Amino acid sequence: MEWLAILTAPVGQALIRWPTLYIFANASHILSLAMLIGASVLLDLRLLGGLARLPLAETAVTLSRVAALALGATILTGALLFSVRPLEYADNTAFLIKIGLVFLGTMNALAVRASRPWAALIAGASPAPALRLAAAASLAIWLAAMLAGRWIGFL
Repeated sequence: MEWLAILTAPVGQALIRWPTLYIFANASHILSLAMLIGASVLLDLRLLGGLARLPLAETAVTLSRVAALALGATILTGALLFSVRPLEYADNTAFLIKIGLVFLGTMNALAVRASRPWAALIAGASPAPALRLAAAASLAIWLAAMLAGRWIGFL
């Protein structure tokens, strides 16, 4: 695990040396996480039949793009925060659970976007049962990842 500390040392040291940078990285992580969770929850609820006044295809396209951009920003800012204490985070059960859930949520989203039911939905079809199942899984995964992230500081 020493390689992890060596690899992240320059960025971590900069964030420690200049606390304002750390504050901006932390605030950016929270903002991007809020965008990710917000877009994902709204999209999942719409796929599950809620928010029926929103046009389905347009909402799905827009919210999936927002979620994808927010996921990228969340991962980037999370990597910055990780660099401050990489060995401690790598040994933290809640952190490892969070990373696993983020991976699982990302794979779920990629599988949905590559599926025929998604293409049919964008073309105007109703959500297939497989999309509804993926939306329910997405809700559970992303909310669990958020909770695991909050749990990190308590272990």
